Amino acid sequence: MALMRQAPRTRGTGMLKVPRSRGMLNGLLLVLLALWGGLIPFVGPYFNFGFGSDNAWVYTSDRLVLSILPAIAVGVGGLILLASSNRPVALFGSWLAILGGLWFVVGTTIAAQWNISLGAALGGQTRQIAEQLSFFQGLGAVIVLLAAMALGRFLVVGVREARRAETARVEPGRVEPERTAAKEGHGGPGSTAAPDWENRAGPRHEDQRPSSPAERTRRATPPSRR
Repeated sequence: MALMRQAPRTRGTGMLKVPRSRGMLNGLLLVLLALWGGLIPFVGPYFNFGFGSDNAWVYTSDRLVLSILPAIAVGVGGLILLASSNRPVALFGSWLAILGGLWFVVGTTIAAQWNISLGAALGGQTRQIAEQLSFFQGLGAVIVLLAAMALGRFLVVGVREARRAETARVEPGRVEPERTAAKEGHGGPGSTAAPDWENRAGPRHEDQRPSSPAERTRRATPPSRR
C-alpha cells in the first residue's frame, strides 16, 4: 500500500519535466532582443540613432531605469527558457521576460511622472518613429509576444509528456501489485480467494481413466443401508 501511495507523487514529478528544446528558440530570440535593448542606447549615437545626447557609451540613471534593467530581466528570462527542462522554472523565466517587455512598452510613460527621460529623439520625423519603436514600444511588444508564446507552450501538457509520466509511474512489479496479483489469481493483498492455478486444476488422475460398465453401475447405484 505504501508503494501505491507514492504513485501520484511520481506522476506529478513526471509532469514537471519538459523537453529542453521547447523553449530554446524563444529563449534565444529573447536573449538577442535583450542585448539589443540594453546596448542600443550606448552604440546608437555612432549612427546618430538615439535619444538626447549623441555621445556613445554614456551611462546615466535614466538609461539604467528605461533600458538596462528591463534588458537584464528579458535576458535572464531568455536564458532560463534556453536551458531549463523544468516546467515551473521555465514558467518563471517566461513571466520575467514578459515583465521586462512590458516595461519597455510603458516605461517611458510611467518614468515621465518621475522626471526620468532620455531626451528628444535624434534625426527627422521618420527616424524618430523608428527610434521610438526600436528602443521601447516596438521592442517591448515583440518581447511580450515571444515570451507569451513560450508561456503558453509550457502551460500545455503534451501527449508524449503524459505518456512518459504514466510510464514512469507504472513500474512493473512495484506500483501495481493488485493488478499483478489479479493476473496471478491471488485477488490482491488480503484476499481469501483461491489461487488461479488451483481453480484451473485439471481432472484428477482417477477421473481420467476409462471406467468399465460395472464401475459406472456401482457409481450410479446409491449405497444401501445395513
